[in-house]
Amino acid sequence: MARKKQPSSNVRASIKYQHDNTKLYGVRVGKKTEADIIAKLDSVDNKQGYIKRLIREDIAKNGF
Repeated sequence: MARKKQPSSNVRASIKYQHDNTKLYGVRVGKKTEADIIAKLDSVDNKQGYIKRLIREDIAKNGF
């Protein structure tokens, strides 16, 4: 039976860093009911930065 190839030490280190220091959020957007959101996000070059900026503006305005 063939052995599975193990990821390199760089890949393992990257995975460990991400696990220890980051959190991933996924958001589903309905093509029919939220087409305006899709269009806006498609028009933005840096979607992650745009979303983070909106959240930070909301925090500054409304607090946590």
